Order: sequence, then structure tokens, then C-alpha cells
Amino acid sequence: MTDFNDRERAEEAKFAHDEEMHFRVHARRNRLVGQWAADRMGLSSVEAEAYAKGVVQADFEESGDEDVVRKLLGDLVHAGVDVSEADVRSALEAKSIEARRALMGED
Repeated sequence: MTDFNDRERAEEAKFAHDEEMHFRVHARRNRLVGQWAADRMGLSSVEAEAYAKGVVQADFEESGDEDVVRKLLGDLVHAGVDVSEADVRSALEAKSIEARRALMGED
């Protein structure tokens, strides 16, 4: 019975770790893509940092990436940047990979 309990605790710990990593990767990805968008909009470093934080916050509006895509695309178009939804989604994917690599290096 002890082996079963130990295995169950180990699986629960792994699940918790995986969920935390997923959250951290998404938060870092959103910050990175926020900085990417801020650079394209020509924001100052202070404005870019605030904007990146806003992108992280935008991800809490609904499940999935649609809230982030909508914010980025809307802000970029409003700033006069020639960008498509495909460009934004491509940046999200690239920044997701970058975030995952950065976080895996921290472990």
C-alpha cells in the first residue's frame, strides 16, 4: 500500500510541476510577445515593459490565446503597424519556443 501511495504522490507532484511550467511558459511567452509588439509600435523601454505586463494580464480574460491575439492585433493595427493575424500567431509560436527554452535552462 505504501508503494501505491508513494506513486500517487509522485504523480500528483509531477502533475503540479507540469501545470506550473505550463503557466510559467505562457506568462513568459506573453511578456516576450508583448515586447515584440512594443518594439514594432516604437514604444519606449518603460512603455514596452508596461505594455508587456498588459499582454500577460490580457491572457486571463478567457481560455486559450484568442484574448492575447485580439489585444496584440488590435493594438498593432491601431498604432499603424502593418501586421496580420498570421504574423501575430507566428510571433506567439516563436516566443513560446523561446520561453520554453529559457525556462528549461533555469531548471
